[in-house]
Amino acid sequence: MGTEFIPINIAILTISDTRTKDNDASGDVLQDKATADGHNVSYRDIVADDTYRIRAVISQWLVNDDIDAIITTGGTGLTGRDGTPEAVKVLFDKEIEGFGELFRARSYDVIKTSTVQSRAIAGLANGKFIFCLPGSKGACITGWDEILHDQLNASHKPCNFIDLIPRLLEK
Repeated sequence: MGTEFIPINIAILTISDTRTKDNDASGDVLQDKATADGHNVSYRDIVADDTYRIRAVISQWLVNDDIDAIITTGGTGLTGRDGTPEAVKVLFDKEIEGFGELFRARSYDVIKTSTVQSRAIAGLANGKFIFCLPGSKGACITGWDEILHDQLNASHKPCNFIDLIPRLLEK
């Protein structure tokens, strides 16, 4: 594909039992970084850490032609209320195993062994990318700056996620 930047439409979902639009620092970071890089944030929402509520919002977004990628923040830890991976994995057509591995490797540089508590994941569903990041502001900065900034940029070589978009629904 080409080397020009191609903006995509991103939906951001904060998964939290306590955050509101007024104090969602992690969602703010993702929105600010996405728009600073030239992408469009088409949708943004907050949902309680509940498996079925998470799936409901993401499922609606998966059939929305105005969305190319979904980024979630929150619910990837180990506590009883952390259920984002369980809620989202069943929606994947394919998992992107390297995303979680790379996230933890990059996160190690910042938070050392505490990164083992992260269950960050990513996958493809209905031709859309889904990236599930931890809920901390720092984790969102790491996820965007160390992975998504490059992979959501068509000029990043040797390869990037943007170049794959036209082929994601091939049979």
